Amino acid sequence: MGLLDAFLGRSRPKAPNLDSLFAVPSAAFTLQAALDLRPTGTGSVCFRSASGAAFAQMQEEILGLIEADPQAPSVKVTQDGYGFTWLNVEAADEDLSTLCTHLHAVNSTLESQGFGHGLLCTMVPFESGDGRRVGLVYLYKQGTFYPFAPFPGEQRRDNLLEMQLRDALAGDLPMEKDLQRWLALWNAPGL
Repeated sequence: MGLLDAFLGRSRPKAPNLDSLFAVPSAAFTLQAALDLRPTGTGSVCFRSASGAAFAQMQEEILGLIEADPQAPSVKVTQDGYGFTWLNVEAADEDLSTLCTHLHAVNSTLESQGFGHGLLCTMVPFESGDGRRVGLVYLYKQGTFYPFAPFPGEQRRDNLLEMQLRDALAGDLPMEKDLQRWLALWNAPGL
């Protein structure tokens, strides 16, 4: 940040720390012990698609990078009702460390190819014994996590469960403090 920026009160946005994704497997132990939530073996990266050949080539590169793994996960690309693209990764052996490595690779590839401005979030769903699902959401631009706990079959959130998840994970992950950034991800893949 330059002197003029400081004088005018401008600040640079915090750079994302994609390595935070590698803390999710240890946070999963906390979720299992505290709330009996287990990873589903799936995860997704949400981004704003760009048009043009460069973006299409980069999307193919991401798919090729993931599928090059000898234990290649299932990868699907979907669009949601808001026009965002979700790259959904399903780890074949439900290994959360491998899944987080794949999600990190997707984010890093988008970033390195100049499409970091379109990255929105990464979500890793967890499931309780009764089939209830919640999402652990990484906000790319903030470098923080927040929980998303929709009631099954409804477009309504379980705020109490979200607060319990936040409190349980506070020692494991950088949690988003601004509740206005805890966006609802209705109909997100994996939830």
